Amino acid sequence: MTYDFDREIDRRGTMSLKWDFAREFGKPEGVLPLWVADMDFPAPECVLDALKSAVDHGIFGYSDTKDDYADAVIGWFSRRFGWKPEREWLVKTPGVVFAIANAVRAFTAEGDAVMITPPVYYPFRSVAEANGRRVIESELKLDDGHYRMDFSDIERKIIENDVKMFIFCSPHNPVGRVWSEDEIRTLGEICRRHNVFLVSDEIHCDFTLPGHTHRVFDSVCPENRELVMICTAPSKSFNLAGLACSNIFIPNEAAREKYNRALATNGFVSVNKLGLVAAKAAYEGGEAWLDEVKGYMRANLDYLREYLRENLPELRLIEPEGTYFAWIDFSALGLTPEELDDLILNKAKLWLDAGSLFGKCGGQYQRIVLACTRKTLTEALRRLREAVRG
Repeated sequence: MTYDFDREIDRRGTMSLKWDFAREFGKPEGVLPLWVADMDFPAPECVLDALKSAVDHGIFGYSDTKDDYADAVIGWFSRRFGWKPEREWLVKTPGVVFAIANAVRAFTAEGDAVMITPPVYYPFRSVAEANGRRVIESELKLDDGHYRMDFSDIERKIIENDVKMFIFCSPHNPVGRVWSEDEIRTLGEICRRHNVFLVSDEIHCDFTLPGHTHRVFDSVCPENRELVMICTAPSKSFNLAGLACSNIFIPNEAAREKYNRALATNGFVSVNKLGLVAAKAAYEGGEAWLDEVKGYMRANLDYLREYLRENLPELRLIEPEGTYFAWIDFSALGLTPEELDDLILNKAKLWLDAGSLFGKCGGQYQRIVLACTRKTLTEALRRLREAVRG
């Protein structure tokens, strides 16, 4: 291995949301954080070198990109996913959640219905509700340890509630599904049939496990181009979330213009220059680093799976197909969601994402982020074992 992902880097005192803000989030001091989706690994050298060069230049005025930036982003998706979007489809934003919130304002009106599939990334609900939209849920079905979309339920609720937007998580956070081509096509057909605008959050697209292939929504459903927006970013892939740079693709010109008008109402001018520099460098030179970090996190998943089997067999890992999360079922402990949260936070002294955040159906689950050193994961599992056994 070229990179040393076992190296411990102290992130305390660095304005780290993950490590420095337990008290502000109402958590006890001393909790070990494996909640927010960022890595405890430094970004690849190509990114650090590009950022150092930009800092040495010393001027950070308003910035934008030219064709070489779009070429770097498009080249990445062409090489890794066989998808080659057009340059003019690209809209840059400070983040994917920001982009989704703007889409809600651009493509729906107050009181309109927006559909999500719990248990799912909780900002989907919050940005819809904060903008005065009705959230309609179609819960994922868990069959023999495998989550699936309930397409008949989705279509029925779209019709009954006159749903205007579907927020799709692909790969799915937190359950780790990498959707098949048939599943994506079926969802696309339903949305097209009922004129539903689909926002596809593909921020975790670079994290798939062996035997699974991420398919960009547009590559499967080009017929939906009038009604789709693809959300991507280098933030999860290369640990660049704090640099606030995302790449959004809107194929339809009229939809893109509508989206940009909504951006203008927010006073949005430009993306962080350093974010643009880092994104371009990552997509041009970060491939080997990403492949190695994925291997390290796969090894963390293997370690967690074996640890649970040997030490906590009553806990059930929902086998992920992608992302760097472990979604763990604690229902065999017979605790209420509140009691489970107390066990994790106050007895195990772990700061995880409670499954209830992702929807009521997640109340017996916890999400663990595996983008940490093996030492951190080992300590977290030790704490968990002692708390459960206690």
